[in-house]
Amino acid sequence: MADARPPADAARDAAHMRRALELAARGWGRTWPNPLVGAIVVRDNEIVGEGWHEEYGGPHAEVNALARAGERARGATLYVTLEPCAHWGKTPPCTEAVERAGVARLVHAAEDPGADSGGGGARLAARGVEVVGGVERDRARLQNAPFFHVLETGTPFVTLKYALSLDARLAAEPGRPTEVTGAGAREEAHRLRAGYDAIVVGIGTVLADDPRLTVRGPVVPRRPPARVVFDTAARLPLTSGLLRSLDVAPVWVACAQDAPLERRETLAAAGVKVVAVPRAGGGVDLPAALAALHAEGLRALFVEGGGRLGAALLRADLVEWLDLFYAPMLLGEGSVPAFAGVGPDPGGWRLVRTRAYGADVLLELRRRRERDESGAPGPEGGADARGGA
Repeated sequence: MADARPPADAARDAAHMRRALELAARGWGRTWPNPLVGAIVVRDNEIVGEGWHEEYGGPHAEVNALARAGERARGATLYVTLEPCAHWGKTPPCTEAVERAGVARLVHAAEDPGADSGGGGARLAARGVEVVGGVERDRARLQNAPFFHVLETGTPFVTLKYALSLDARLAAEPGRPTEVTGAGAREEAHRLRAGYDAIVVGIGTVLADDPRLTVRGPVVPRRPPARVVFDTAARLPLTSGLLRSLDVAPVWVACAQDAPLERRETLAAAGVKVVAVPRAGGGVDLPAALAALHAEGLRALFVEGGGRLGAALLRADLVEWLDLFYAPMLLGEGSVPAFAGVGPDPGGWRLVRTRAYGADVLLELRRRRERDESGAPGPEGGADARGGA
């Protein structure tokens, strides 16, 4: 349906909504599994109140914005990046706060897909509030891609992050740790970790690099992400940095059901949560492993390697987002390829945004899916999904 608003009004609504999206990104790392949401109150084309969802379990964005607007909200327009919720959860329905504030007009971006929480726009329209929906919808859905994916598909949202040379290599040689990207890119990777339920690697990465996989940086996650190792034979060493830092964040192992029982019991006794799934293709059954993690509450996964695990996830079409940090170097023959064994990809990827960190460049890409909206923003206008500068 064509937008019936005059062009000037539509452009003004879009500009205000983009400001609300900027505010929403400030909640990165603090609101999940709730979505990132921003809101502004506008009266006589002046912003009189701003807010965002700051903390899971705390007031929602529109409540914060309305509180800051006070009496100036009466007769004003409320812009919010997600349709106001219409149910009691950890907080009262936001529709009630909108009504009490006397807002005359509601403009929202994405519809709330929740069976219980959705429908707030229609409820407010029935009570006399002018409601306009779908303003900057694609940007809003892109900003909350994990939230919408998990709710609408019932499967985990998987991001694959790599630090790569220009020739798409992960390390100078197998089993040898290589510092590919610089300090700025590494700091950004730490910040990105803060918004996920779990940081995931394969056992090969653990044996080669002995990482801790903790979040160290400017964003302190509301809940430290679990560290998950895909480890078919349950080989995770008890002396690993992961087990030495159990006081910082939990460690999980996804192994095959036929992994040695003694190894599984030893890991469990050391404090590791062991998830056993069927074996497939020389390793664990990846869809079964992801389903098991989802069932245990790990629904947004940040996969950081290595090449074998990442390639297997790509071959199985289980990756929704790519974070590719490219460094200006060539590692050449004999180095470790990032995409070994990954075949042709007819579905393709959509470039969301590019960003520089010193000499390194981050490409953010979203998997093309039939359910995705067309016309989503590209790298020059992409929504900041994860709160970066």
